[in-house]
Amino acid sequence: MKKYLALILAVCMIFTLCATSAAAAPSDYTIRIYSNSNSTERTTWLINEAAKAGFTISIDDNSVISGDTAAVQAANENKDGDIIFGLNETRWGQIIDGVYENLSLTEWTPSWAEEVGEYAYDGAAYGLVIQNVLMLYRTDEYGTNGEELHFSHWADVIDATYPWYRQNKVGGTTNANINSAMLYAFTDPTSEAGGISIDGWKALWAYCADGVYSSDDSYKYGFEPLNQGDVAISSYYSSSLYGKIDAAAETSDHPIGEDNWAIVDIDDGTYYIAEYLGILDKAGRTDEQTETVKAFAEWFGSAEVQAAWSEEFDSFPCNSAAAELVYGDEIPEIYTIKNFALSTVEGTDMTYAAYVAAHSSEWTNIMTNLGFYWADSSASVAEPDWENLDWATLTQAAA
Repeated sequence: MKKYLALILAVCMIFTLCATSAAAAPSDYTIRIYSNSNSTERTTWLINEAAKAGFTISIDDNSVISGDTAAVQAANENKDGDIIFGLNETRWGQIIDGVYENLSLTEWTPSWAEEVGEYAYDGAAYGLVIQNVLMLYRTDEYGTNGEELHFSHWADVIDATYPWYRQNKVGGTTNANINSAMLYAFTDPTSEAGGISIDGWKALWAYCADGVYSSDDSYKYGFEPLNQGDVAISSYYSSSLYGKIDAAAETSDHPIGEDNWAIVDIDDGTYYIAEYLGILDKAGRTDEQTETVKAFAEWFGSAEVQAAWSEEFDSFPCNSAAAELVYGDEIPEIYTIKNFALSTVEGTDMTYAAYVAAHSSEWTNIMTNLGFYWADSSASVAEPDWENLDWATLTQAAA
């Protein structure tokens, strides 16, 4: 099946490349791109495929720019970008709201805008890739011995009778998304503790204090402790999950396989992020050059190209037509879970993703100032005196 799918995608790509090249005015303009979706493999693939479509692009790999913070800061400081893609709703919300003084977006609506559904900032940025965080558990003797796990909220893991893994640092996109999932049930727009109830911070502290963790780099995303059987429950991100399972036996004597794991059934759902594509409003760019940039964005976000990207890098496209090309009607279970990132937070007119964006720096400051996620078991931090904390100070960056 994969062989035939690859052939279909290759044919579609040829037609797309030809159509795009014919539609775009010839130009020797080099399109400058900023992204955190920039592994060496991704940048090489994109440069080569763009060249086949008639575009010349410049994009740094992750040896130069690592992570969403670095990508958006570099774009803001250098002021030479034409395209920015990747990031997540938190960063995109900040760009849309003008947080970065040198980053504004050109108004633009691609022909495939309707195919990305809710993953759009209309007229500004459109979804490319969907990813979510998952709570997984083993169902064998290293886990629940067949017991099915059901929680109302992510934070209910602290009441589980099984050991769970927790990350060992505050920073990082995956860590931040897990924290956002843990805190979802505790939103309180009136709370001075970063818009989260005190009970929410207590729950997150218990998650840290009672969770299993390690400073071992192989553990940092949560798959390996589950694969080794060191914990029964762990969190991991959806991208590459199935690839990890396929290779699980390479690193464990009792690995996760086809039938000894499951996704925890959580009533709230899970926290999705979408990576978006936007065209930067670059000073000094001519109208003809802008049309070239728009043509590239139209090409890159198209169903055929996003299907090829998905196949190449084991990701899930926002573009529904691309998803159909890749999966048909057999969408993987991990992408059918309810998405609470786009739910409206009670007492506000904000989605939870926007709420996270509005409070993320406060949450980072609280966790850093109180010592969440200690990495050394011999240096665990005493639980705070929750009733007597100065939240106004704690929500500020550490001196």
